[in-house]
Amino acid sequence: MVTHVSAESHGDERGALIAFVEAQRGGLRRSVLGLTGEQANSRPSASELTLGGLVKHVAETELNWLRMAQQKPNDRARTQETWGDSFRLVEGETVAETLAFWAEVARETEEFIREVPSLDDTFPLPEAPWFPKGGAVSMRWMMLHLVEEIARHSGHADIVRESLDGKTAFELVALERGESWG
Repeated sequence: MVTHVSAESHGDERGALIAFVEAQRGGLRRSVLGLTGEQANSRPSASELTLGGLVKHVAETELNWLRMAQQKPNDRARTQETWGDSFRLVEGETVAETLAFWAEVARETEEFIREVPSLDDTFPLPEAPWFPKGGAVSMRWMMLHLVEEIARHSGHADIVRESLDGKTAFELVALERGESWG
């Protein structure tokens, strides 16, 4: 699928980064189009992944990166014990509520990136075995990482959705537009 960057972002690195992150978000959001809660929480493949869980995980991951960049506490941070809950909707959570939460995170991410003085500004990485000790990354790196993170999980969602009901990413784009595919 070709990602289209809006005319307003040409020549604007911030706008281009925001547009590419949003394009990847759209792929994952489309994966739950037209599904019941039961379908969004089902595991039609050998994987433990569900579509609802993927949406929740990516929304929480984006919030985590945003809070690190803002150097603010994350009230939805996961511990080693609760990490698995980031990949599934737990009792009382719905896809609609998770999508609304993610939309708010996306709005806040865009606002932050548009207002940060420079994409070269850095923030420290937390202590973790997978990060370099004393490491820091730039705002630009964070946005590129969000493209990578969301795209990876959108690919997972494509497989889960196709395993669930045979719908492909192209069919879901058409469904979102109210058109038919094929």
